[in-house]
Amino acid sequence: MQGGWDTTREISRRVGRGVADAGRATARAGRATVRAGKATAGGTARAGKATARGAQKVGQATRRLTYANGADRTGLGRLIELTAGHSGGDALVTVALASTVFFGVPVGEARGPVALYLVITMLPFALLAPFVGPILDRFRSGRRYVMAGTLFGRGLLCFAMAAAVGPGDLPTLFVGALGVLVLSKAYNVSRAAIMPSVLPADITLVSANARVALFSLISAGVMVPVAAGLTAWLGSAAVLRTAMVAFLLIGVLAVRLPRHVDSPELEEEEAGGRPLRWRTLLNVGPAVAEAVWANVAIRLFSGFLLFFLLFLVQDKGVPWLAVPDPFFDTTKTIALLAAAAGLGGLVGAMVANWTRNHSPQLITLLTLAVTGATTIVAAVFFGLWTAVAVSLVTAFAQELGKLALDAIVQREIGEEVRSSTFGVVEAVLQLAWVFGGLVGLVLSLAESSAAGLITLAVALTGAFGWLIVRRRQRIRAARLGAEGQAEGQAQDQGVEDPDARDTDVRDQGAWDQRADRRDQRVDTIDSTKPLTNPHG
Repeated sequence: MQGGWDTTREISRRVGRGVADAGRATARAGRATVRAGKATAGGTARAGKATARGAQKVGQATRRLTYANGADRTGLGRLIELTAGHSGGDALVTVALASTVFFGVPVGEARGPVALYLVITMLPFALLAPFVGPILDRFRSGRRYVMAGTLFGRGLLCFAMAAAVGPGDLPTLFVGALGVLVLSKAYNVSRAAIMPSVLPADITLVSANARVALFSLISAGVMVPVAAGLTAWLGSAAVLRTAMVAFLLIGVLAVRLPRHVDSPELEEEEAGGRPLRWRTLLNVGPAVAEAVWANVAIRLFSGFLLFFLLFLVQDKGVPWLAVPDPFFDTTKTIALLAAAAGLGGLVGAMVANWTRNHSPQLITLLTLAVTGATTIVAAVFFGLWTAVAVSLVTAFAQELGKLALDAIVQREIGEEVRSSTFGVVEAVLQLAWVFGGLVGLVLSLAESSAAGLITLAVALTGAFGWLIVRRRQRIRAARLGAEGQAEGQAQDQGVEDPDARDTDVRDQGAWDQRADRRDQRVDTIDSTKPLTNPHG
C-alpha cells in the first residue's frame, strides 16, 4: 500500500514539473512572439515611412518639372496636373470597357461590333464642330466651369456604365462610352483654347503643349496596368466607379484654375455682311489648312494600323506568328505593339519639347514624310519587328504632328473662334481615324497580310507629294504678290510722272487715283487678314 502511494506521488510530481516546464516554454514563446511582432511592426512602419518619403520625393520632383520656367505663376502647372488626372481617368474607363465591349468577344465575332462602334463614333463628332465648339466660344468667360462640367459629366456617365456592366446592358454602355468620348474631346478643346492665356514668357506654344502631353501620357501609362489589375481583381464595374470618383475630384480642381483663363466676352464685328466668327472659321489660312491635312493623313493611318494589326495578330496573319512560339503568342505580341505605340507617343512629346522655336509647319510635313517612309519599309519587309517599328513611328508622328498643329492654331486663330476651330479640327481628325479603322478592318481580311500596308504607303506618299506641291505654289504666289506690291509702292512713292511737271491739275488727279487704289488694297488686305493672338 505504501509502495503504491509513493509511485502515485512520484507520477504527480513529474506531471507537475512537465506542466510547469510547458508553462514556462509557453511564456517564453509568447515573449518571443511579442518581440517578433514589435520587430515586424517596426519593420512595416519603417517600410511605410520609406515608401511615403519616396512618394513625397517623386511628388516634389514632379511638381518642380510641372512648375518650371514660370509655369507656377501663369497657371500652366495646374493645367498640366489637371490634364494628367484627366488622362488617368480616361485610361481607367478605356481598360474597364475594353474587357466588356471588345476583348470579351471572340475574334470571328468582334469585327461586326467594332465596325458598328466605329460608325457610331462618327455621329457625336459630327455634332462637335457645329455645336460644341461654338458653345465653348460663347462661354469664354467661364472656361473653368466648362472644363469642370466635362469632368463631372464623365463621372456621372461612369456611374451609369458601372450599373450596366452587371446585367450586360450594351446600349447603355455604348451611349455612355460615346458620351465619355465627346466630353473628353470637349475638355481637350477647352484646354487647347486656354493655352495661350497660361503661357509663360520663356516657353513656346509647342513646348507648352509638349509638356502637357508628356505628363498626360505618363499618367495614362501608369494607370493602364493599375486599371488592368483592378479589373482582373474587382471587375469592370468597380473600376468604372473608381473612375467616377476620380473625375469628380478632378472636376473640383478644374474650378480652382486661375481666373485669368476666363477671357472677357468680346463683341464680334461684321466683315462684308458676314459675321466675323464664320468668316474667320472658314478661312483659317494656308498654314492651318496645311497642318490639318498632314495630321488627317497621319491620323487616318493610325486608325488603320491599330485595327489592321490587332485583327491580323489575332488571326495569326503576321509572319513569325504562323508557327506557335512560346515567346511571341497573341497576347504578348499585342502587348509589345501597345508598348511600342506608348513609347512612340512619349518620344514624340519629348522631341516636341526639344524642338522649341523650330517651325511647326515644317514639323508637320516631316512627321508625314517619316510615317510614309517607315510604312514603305514595313510593307516591303513585313514581319513582327517591322510591325513594332511602324507602330512606334506612327505614334511618334501622330503625337508630334498634333502638338505642332495645336501650336499653329493657337498662334494663327483669334480668341473669339479658337474653340470652334479646335472643335472642327478634333472632329475632322476623329473622322479620319474612324475611316482608317474601317479600312483596317476590311484589309485585315485580305489574303496578303502586306496588302494593307502597301495601300496605305501609296496613300501617304501621295498626300505628302500633294502638300509639297501646294506649298511650293503658295510660296511662289506669295513671292509674286510681294514683288507686285513692292513695285506698286515704288510707283506710288518714288516715281515722278514727267507730264505732272506741266499740269498741276493732272498731277493732283493722278495722285488721288493712286491713293484711292492704295486705300482699296489696304481695305481688302485688312478684311481678309486672319486673326492672330499675341502669344504666338
